[in-house]
Amino acid sequence: MKVTKQELENLITTKLHRAGLTEKHAAVVADVLVHADARGVHSHGAMRVEYYAERISKGGTNTKPNFTFEKTGPCSAVFDGDNGAGHVAAKQAMEEAIQMAKETGIAVVGVRRIGHSGSLSYYVEMAAKENLIGLSVCQSDPMVVPYGGAEPYYGTNPIAFAAPGNNGENIIFDMATTVQAWGKVLHARSKNAPIEEGWAVDKNGEPTTNPFKVNALLPIAGPKGYGLMMMVDILSGVLLGLPFGNRVTSMYHDLTEDRNLGQLHIVINPAFFTSLPKFKENIATTMSDLTNIKPAPGFDQVFYPGQINTISEIESNQNGIEMVDEVYQYLISDVIHNNSYDHKDPFAK
Repeated sequence: MKVTKQELENLITTKLHRAGLTEKHAAVVADVLVHADARGVHSHGAMRVEYYAERISKGGTNTKPNFTFEKTGPCSAVFDGDNGAGHVAAKQAMEEAIQMAKETGIAVVGVRRIGHSGSLSYYVEMAAKENLIGLSVCQSDPMVVPYGGAEPYYGTNPIAFAAPGNNGENIIFDMATTVQAWGKVLHARSKNAPIEEGWAVDKNGEPTTNPFKVNALLPIAGPKGYGLMMMVDILSGVLLGLPFGNRVTSMYHDLTEDRNLGQLHIVINPAFFTSLPKFKENIATTMSDLTNIKPAPGFDQVFYPGQINTISEIESNQNGIEMVDEVYQYLISDVIHNNSYDHKDPFAK
């Protein structure tokens, strides 16, 4: 079934407000989640609401956080989220970074002590809409083996980037540093189907295609992805004095405890380095060049990074967002939570 963006935002806002968030904060979270669903990234959309509602109602999300913003230099600052909803803190921190970059040319804002903040593409797009370059990285649960290792240490540690083009068309790129998302493994388990080679390893560090034997995911491109996830962990964890590596708290283990996650926003003002109109024109040319490259056998066309998500968003705006029925039924029900996430180990067999 399909629903309009406005209907979905209203349903999510209502559910999260009933769980305990203020209506204002609930609306921000809903905006971030609907952004993901509209772009076809359903793993970070409305399907997360039940988990958020349960954590909120159990006290694992601070519903009355005392946000603080401290400038630590001409171009640097730290935003403390007081373990409130990560989406709200990350958005406000990006707003501060945008204002700073407009004035000084560059801004680096660390976001400390937050919960899960959803799809990073939302925050970097905020920068692109203001004719700025946005880069954002954040921590996540330790579920990835370092290259050559047999035990998980890092998280999927995503990276997002956006740059402004012409006529409101921006490059928006968002990726995890693992070959595949954990949700794909869970989907394979539900279907009792094998996963593809190269996704994961078992408890001995051996490659496996059996989803029930998966003990950890693999980094993209072996040592290169391993290096990227290490970089993200340092920038969003170690740099901000937060838990890092396998010390990062689990998303599901105890929904009553704070998560203390970190995120880092870097915003660059192109006008401090070149002509802004020329920069935007060159970004537009880059997008055009890539889509006009001759496709390889088996492909219909080349897409620039993030273009498929942008196409999905345009279609969602016109025709509505495709919803999984059980997610929709939860949103329209009176249920807040059913203890489904209590002590849930992401690697439970």
